[in-house]
Amino acid sequence: MVPGVEIAVGYVFAWAVRKARLVAGRADGEVDRVLETGMDRVHDLVTTKLGQDPALTKAVAEAGAETAVLSANTRQWLALSLNDRAEQDPQFAAALLAAVQAVQNAERSAGVSASGDGIAVGGPVTINATGAGSVAAMRIDGPVTVGVPAPTPPPGKAQD
Repeated sequence: MVPGVEIAVGYVFAWAVRKARLVAGRADGEVDRVLETGMDRVHDLVTTKLGQDPALTKAVAEAGAETAVLSANTRQWLALSLNDRAEQDPQFAAALLAAVQAVQNAERSAGVSASGDGIAVGGPVTINATGAGSVAAMRIDGPVTVGVPAPTPPPGKAQD
């Protein structure tokens, strides 16, 4: 994968979510203009290169949905489309990487950053789970046990 492509996908989606919320009147209070300008640059590069690519259209539609969640399939589809174009056009790949790095630098200076498929949050987050057997988390990496785990036998005792 061309460097910056995976991260660019996340920024393009975040840009689309932000714009959908602005249109719906649900924008956050104060916006870091440097970060917004950087995300605009990534978005402009990607949309200019991909045009009406169905993967980009699908990602924008998911951004405008009530849940505003980028599905794993759409993320992969958009990353592959973007990677294909970046491999064909080294100047575009370099410009995209520079734009992604500019946004990352702006995030770091704002005190919020994420790398890889990390999640960065610069404000309040509410995560809820309701009802018996529910689990809620920003991310879970590993096994989750809901309820009371089975008792562990004392040392030296064989398990049945």
